[in-house]
Amino acid sequence: MAGSVNKVILIGNLGRDPEVRTLPSGDRVVSFSVATTESWRDKNTGERKDRTEWHNVSIFNENLGKIAEQYCRKGSKIYLEGQLQTREYTDKDGNQRKATDVVLQRFRGELTLLDSKGGRSEGGDYDSGYSQSGGSFGRSSPMERGPAERRPAPAGKLSDQLDDDIPF
Repeated sequence: MAGSVNKVILIGNLGRDPEVRTLPSGDRVVSFSVATTESWRDKNTGERKDRTEWHNVSIFNENLGKIAEQYCRKGSKIYLEGQLQTREYTDKDGNQRKATDVVLQRFRGELTLLDSKGGRSEGGDYDSGYSQSGGSFGRSSPMERGPAERRPAPAGKLSDQLDDDIPF
């Protein structure tokens, strides 16, 4: 294989408020955990079952970190794209440990807030999300825009709006 891909896409809920740390270099890192839940119905009993996975997330991207710090709270639903990174550390008992995190790098990654504007109890004032690749804050797709944001249809009959110079 000529190349490889390390990409993670998650949609889940924050398990805790974002925590901001400053590295010795002066760069800021925003960390939090995200829960993703898989649901299914047991074929034998008909009982509903759930399995929740917890993912540690670290954001090194300054702009995405600001958005997470400002608008994300425990329970917020988010969409994120990042990479898996495994790190080794020594715990307080002196044991070597490994942890795998979803990392949004400095110039890569995406974070979109999925809660509706009025959907949070804290009343956060945001519209949608911030995408590093798209580079805009808010909704970008015409299909995602609310009725007030859509361009009004021109007045008149449809036949008046069509161009009659089309040769077919």
